[in-house]
Amino acid sequence: MKHSKTLPFQGACGGELACATCHLIFDQEVYDSLPEKVDEEDDMLDLAFNLTETSRLGCQICVKEECANIKVTMPEDDY
Repeated sequence: MKHSKTLPFQGACGGELACATCHLIFDQEVYDSLPEKVDEEDDMLDLAFNLTETSRLGCQICVKEECANIKVTMPEDDY
């Protein structure tokens, strides 16, 4: 996964739903507008630190023009 900015965001599995290193927390309004999660994403989120009601895996979110200016929080990993 290539990043244009230096962010503490790993995305180790490359979008294959094999880890939770791209765990993100969305504002409720944004979360409600996202496509529904598949069961595999829920399974991986169970392994994420600091899980919230609006947590998603970033690798499963298709970024479109309407995503401009949304707020996304990267949770602390407790390490």
